[in-house]
Amino acid sequence: MNRWALRLTTDGKVDSVDAEAACRLNGEAPFVWIHLDGRAAETRAWLEQHGRLPTGVLPALLAVETRPRTEPLGDGALINLRGLGGTPDDDPDPLVSIRIWAEAGRVISVSFRSLAALPETKGKMEAGQIRDPGDLVTAIARLITEALDPEIAALGDVLDECEVDLDPSRAFAMRRRIAEVRSDAIGYRRFVVPERGALERLATLDVGWLDDDDRFHLREAADRFARMGEELEAVRERAALMHEQLTDLRAEQLETRTLVLSIVALVFLPLTFLTGLLGMNVDGIPFAHEPWAFSGVVGLCAVIAGGIGIFFWRARWSGS
Repeated sequence: MNRWALRLTTDGKVDSVDAEAACRLNGEAPFVWIHLDGRAAETRAWLEQHGRLPTGVLPALLAVETRPRTEPLGDGALINLRGLGGTPDDDPDPLVSIRIWAEAGRVISVSFRSLAALPETKGKMEAGQIRDPGDLVTAIARLITEALDPEIAALGDVLDECEVDLDPSRAFAMRRRIAEVRSDAIGYRRFVVPERGALERLATLDVGWLDDDDRFHLREAADRFARMGEELEAVRERAALMHEQLTDLRAEQLETRTLVLSIVALVFLPLTFLTGLLGMNVDGIPFAHEPWAFSGVVGLCAVIAGGIGIFFWRARWSGS
């Protein structure tokens, strides 16, 4: 991940500058955005020497584990957000974090992984669409929700497909697919729910670099996070319910097969007893030397089997 520094000049243009030079432009440029790679060895040293950060902000920007939050400090705010990563193979978490220090005229952001929303945000600023810290934070929040919304909707679509094709014969594959959806929903919900609170709190801050339009869009993004949180909760509950349904269908299928095997065993049990009894190699078996004895035993077995079968049929023990 590259670091960069963009400045908005007094004539309204945006250009790239060196990060150290950007820190010396405080008051000379209307707005400066400095983005740093949290994994780079020199980031901590740079922030200590050039960041001019309030007490407690530096360790928060470099914290490895973060949750979405907004903490006001004077005229600035420490903001942690989470969004889809640009390189999923680079991070096991479904959402990666960005840590932001925003104050009048300046934003410093730090990210340990590639946030998918950052390149487009950078492009918006270079195109002149971002003019102050409020615009920047709002753009990041909106792009995160726009990218995350279809991903969460796709989880619900997968469950819809599973509900239509619910088949106990494919229970193992379907259970695995449903378990993956449920795991993704839990992973997303872990950060989506607190992100709503972070944006709502940010929208209420009494700072000059947030105007009414920024606050409106932040509340709109928070509302989308609230809706996504509700949808994730529904996905999680639906996945659990479908898992139970598959388990019940599988159990019913096993019970049906067990019943059929039991009926077959009951039909052949008396026949096995009869043939075993007559098959003993001892003297005294009736009609042992008669030419019709074999046919008679077979006929008797058929009558017994037919009688037992009719009994089960009339008793509705069909196993279906």
